[in-house]
Formats: sequence, structure tokens, C-alpha cells
Amino acid sequence: MLEWAGNVIFDKTGENLTPIQEAILTGVWDRKKYPQIAKDYNCSESHIKKEAAKLWEKLGEDLGEDLKKFNFRSKLEKKYRVSNISHLHDSLLQIDNVICSQFIQNIKNQKPRSQSPPETSQTQNQSTIINLIEAPELTTFYDRTSELTTLKQWILEDHTRLITIYGLSGIGKSAIALKLIEDINTQFDYIIWKSLNNIPTLSTLQTQLKQFFSQSQPTPLSTVIEYFRNSRCLVILDDLQDIFKPGELAGQYLPEYEDYSQFFKQIATSPHQSCLILLSWTKPIEIANLETENRSIQTLSIKSLGEEATEILREKGLIDQENWLELITMYQGHPRWLKIITSTIIELFNGSVSLFLAEQNDIYLGDLEPNLKSHLERLSESEKTVINWLATQDQPVNISPKPANIELSKPELLQAIQSLIRRNLIEKVEEGGRSLFLLNLIFQCYIKQKIR
Repeated sequence: MLEWAGNVIFDKTGENLTPIQEAILTGVWDRKKYPQIAKDYNCSESHIKKEAAKLWEKLGEDLGEDLKKFNFRSKLEKKYRVSNISHLHDSLLQIDNVICSQFIQNIKNQKPRSQSPPETSQTQNQSTIINLIEAPELTTFYDRTSELTTLKQWILEDHTRLITIYGLSGIGKSAIALKLIEDINTQFDYIIWKSLNNIPTLSTLQTQLKQFFSQSQPTPLSTVIEYFRNSRCLVILDDLQDIFKPGELAGQYLPEYEDYSQFFKQIATSPHQSCLILLSWTKPIEIANLETENRSIQTLSIKSLGEEATEILREKGLIDQENWLELITMYQGHPRWLKIITSTIIELFNGSVSLFLAEQNDIYLGDLEPNLKSHLERLSESEKTVINWLATQDQPVNISPKPANIELSKPELLQAIQSLIRRNLIEKVEEGGRSLFLLNLIFQCYIKQKIR
């Protein structure tokens, strides 16, 4: 489907499909609605609708049909007589595996693999099999030297079995993981990226992983952990937060998805030579508990960029470079937030950062709001109570003793604070031997504007 659409667009415009066009086509093909596609792509629904309308017009000319979202799939199936969609998916997956295998450099140029644990032996004269079909595209990577160095040490030297990379949406978790794959792919036999965005059951996920691992195995193995022991595998599970309950404290699984918790524990506590990386907005509860007693588990909280974020402003062609650091500080060096705000500055202020800053009495949020809202919608009632209170505080606050104007018990307050920390929405500040807590400034501005 994407190949056909890409050919049509290229014939008409001389350009390839854009990432947003691919997101629309893939989403509609999977029968998603525009709000879900917008959420997945982290943009507004109106922008998706605008881009989709132009896309349907171009593709409809090729089909000779009045093409819309609701009839796109049926019209294309009719044109090509595609009667078995699952068969088409399998064929595409096989093609993807071939392409991914070719992506890896020739074995003659490979570096030796890292030494495997004693109970297994590794063949060093085979190329890595990689499947990144579900991974986002890495278009730009900003300096994360410290984080990458830490991850490489955990994986290659410490043989860490389970790593959680968590942080706010758009902060750069996927970019770091993709750059990591680029740097260490020759150290593994298999690398696969799986998104939990479509909320697969654990049984479905395990079946998909076993199918991937078994393609070059003479004898299929019965469990994922056996493949982890038999070969050096790197598995990245993206969008972990999508299998957590909204409206509950952070990291609690949806009904019938609790078995993921046991699966992660098995990966962390069983001897093997592989690594599972979880990417999430939220730190899972069992990970927080296990990492205190298990050296094979590590957690990396991704924070904002510092001065490295100037590269974003440079790429966008903003002017008034002397004001860039002020803008970066205002939006906390968050890559996605800065990209959204730079678009506003270009659109309304001709790229002038100084003119934009001169207009700011309060921090301007604009198109950031859907991104912020998606985080707050997942909060429990006790978290909402705490975060609305924190939004009224201009300084870090002490919660001992419990503030009188919080209508929660002390245990409920502590649980809510801990959960908000695991969501990266509040920060802990040490002052005079005490722990004080502060709401993220951008979220504070958003909540204040909604309360007014």
C-alpha cells in the first residue's frame, strides 16, 4: 500500500511520501480515526485532516475515484483484488526482513561481538538480523553522549538484561534507542523493535518475537527466554505506557495485561545473554521495585537537552541568536516543544526570537497544548488533586507535615507524589536535608491557564 501510494505521489510531485503522509496512510489502513492518528503523530487533529484531504485528492486521481478516509482501504483492495490482508502483511514483513538484513554492513567489516556468558557460544561470522519496521524514523539526533555512554556500558560491559528508558513524550527516548542500535548492532544476532501502541496481548507479542527469532534457526524454540539464552538478542518495546491504565496511579496494567509484569520479571531474573529495552512515558511499578535488589535492571530517566538544543533553532533558521538560550530555558530544552514553538516563531514573527520573547507575559503554549493534555488525561484523581495544588505554588513545597489544604490522607498524598515523579511531571529538590517538590513549569502554566 505504501509503495503504491509512494509511487503515485512521486509521479505527481517528484517527491517521496512525507512522514505525516505515511502516518495517515498507515493509520487509516489500520482503521484508526483521525484523533488517534494525531495522538500517535503528536500533532493536532486539524493538521492531520488538512494533510489527509490533500493526500486523498492526489491518490484519488490515480484510482479514478472520489477517495475518502472511510473508503480508502476498500477502494485499494478492490483495485488490486487484495482479498487476504493478513497474507499481504506477512509478505511485506518477509520483504522487510530481507531489507533490514541488507541494511547491516558486510560481515567482513564487522567488529567482534562482545564476549558472551560462559554457558553459550557465539558464532562471529554471521550478520545481525534486524527488524525496525515498527520503529519511528530517526531524522535528526541531538547530542546525548552521556546517556549513550551509560547505555553502552550497561549493555556491553555489565550485561544488563532489562533497561527502562522513560521520560515525557517527545523528549528523545526513541531517538536515543535508534542511535544506540546504530552504534552497537554488530554486537547482537537479532535486533527487533516492537511498538505496544496497538496494545498486543503478551501472547501475541511473544508469538511475533518467536517468529522473528526462528527465521534463521534450524529448530524453532518454544519460548522467548530460550531464544534469549541461545542467541544474543536486543528487543526494544516502545510505547509501554499504552498498556497502563489511564485514571490510575502510574504503571498499573490494563486488565488482562498484568502478565507483562511477570514477563519483565522473568527477563530480569533469568540467566541469559540478551537485553530488553522498554521505552515509556512512565516508570513501571515492578521495575521500580526490582531495581533495588537486582543488578540486571537499570533505569534511565531522559531529561531535556541543554545548550545542545541550539541546533534545533539553527536548523529552523531562527534569528537573534543571543536570545536562543533564553528560549531554550523557557521551554526546558525539550526537543518537541522547541520544534513546535519555533514553527510559531517562524509563522508569526518571521523567525525573530527577540520579538517572540518580547510578547511573552506568560509562557506561550499554543500548539503544545494537545501534547500536555495527553499526559494529564492519564492521571488518577489523587494525582490531579496534587498537581492542581502544586500549580498554585511558585516555590518548591514541603509535604511534611501534610499541607492542610490537601484533601487527601498522608498515604494518598505520598502515593500521588511518587506516581507524579515516575511520570516526570514533578521534580524533587533537596534543600537543607529536606525533600521539596516542584511541578514542571510548562505543565504549571497549562493548568493555570485552564483554571482561569
